[in-house]
Amino acid sequence: MQDEYRTVARAGVHETEVNRSRFLCSLAPVGSEREAQAFVAAVRKEHADATHNCWAYVIGADAGVQKASDDGEPGGTAGVPMLQMLLRRDMRYVVAVVTRYYGGVKLGAGGLIRAYGGAVGEALDAVGSRTRRRFRLATVTTDHQRAGKLQNDLRATGREVRDVRYAEAVTLEVGLPDADVEAFRAWLADATQGTAGLELGGEAYGDV
Repeated sequence: MQDEYRTVARAGVHETEVNRSRFLCSLAPVGSEREAQAFVAAVRKEHADATHNCWAYVIGADAGVQKASDDGEPGGTAGVPMLQMLLRRDMRYVVAVVTRYYGGVKLGAGGLIRAYGGAVGEALDAVGSRTRRRFRLATVTTDHQRAGKLQNDLRATGREVRDVRYAEAVTLEVGLPDADVEAFRAWLADATQGTAGLELGGEAYGDV
């Protein structure tokens, strides 16, 4: 797994106009290729009356899955420049759909490439980005008496408490960088006089 990657901060739509053609770029962060395809389908349905709904997506922190579609525009003039813009901006786990409403003026191949790539670039500027970093999930189990102070101590040391569950004992889910696991184990034993349990889980990504 890559240590970190960038994606869009949120889903959003940004509109540009080129020679009377409207270009609406819809962006969204997605967790899988299936999510990306579902987003494309939803935008196509919403804008079924549009001249074109071209799309591109990049899935995987290492940019492993990349796909694009010109949706009827001349080959290589829409989906590819959209994809190139996503990659140039180092975007991952992201999908872009550019909806075009034709305004009566032909743009030519160069004009289309600039319009579609530019629509994605402007939309990325508008919605912003966020960095997500790899971490290991750690489950801490403690008693109710210590739980509140332990949560405060965890946050005070900058460690992310992702979830808290109350049952007979209190379970806290914490995200840790791999390099911090052993130091955290020692810190936890000291902070709880050795009474808390620690179980390491799998790896995931979280916002920095």
